[in-house]
Amino acid sequence: MSRIGKAPVTIPSGVEVTLTGNVVKVKGTKGELHQDIDPAISISIEDNIITFTRSTDSPDHRSKHGLYRSIVQNMIIGVSEGFKKQLEVIGVGYRATANGQQLELALGYSHAIIFEMPNQITVSALTEKGKAPVVTLESFDKQMLGQVAAKIRSFRKPEPYKGKGIKFVGEEIRRKAGKSAGKK
Repeated sequence: MSRIGKAPVTIPSGVEVTLTGNVVKVKGTKGELHQDIDPAISISIEDNIITFTRSTDSPDHRSKHGLYRSIVQNMIIGVSEGFKKQLEVIGVGYRATANGQQLELALGYSHAIIFEMPNQITVSALTEKGKAPVVTLESFDKQMLGQVAAKIRSFRKPEPYKGKGIKFVGEEIRRKAGKSAGKK
């Protein structure tokens, strides 16, 4: 059995989980999420504990066993605590400002990039003197948060020579030596 799939998920207080057919709905203080579950994976909810079992031992069902357990756990954590991602904008003249649900980025292009955030995500940009601007994204939906953060990072990925671009806070960028390293 999948080691992740057979681990039970506990439902904290303040979170309501309902199972209707193959759809799991999770409702909490931060929001509401729902997920379709493959019919090969069966779910049982007893005494605030969710357990997942699979019908067969085929590789497809084994992979989905742990996948759906992780998705449901992330949904429960999201609606009770929420998730947060931070991005650093590194480069001379690179700026980030947040206006409501819009993020405006100046990344060295001839125009500013204005990115409209989905309703489930809140954005804030902090700029301190002498430090790179930090964009903070918060949401209860982990999948959407990761997708939006990856989209923002794709506007100017960090380059390996000077390290300029948008990177996650704590991400290590592999640096390369410049031209002078090759000459003798």
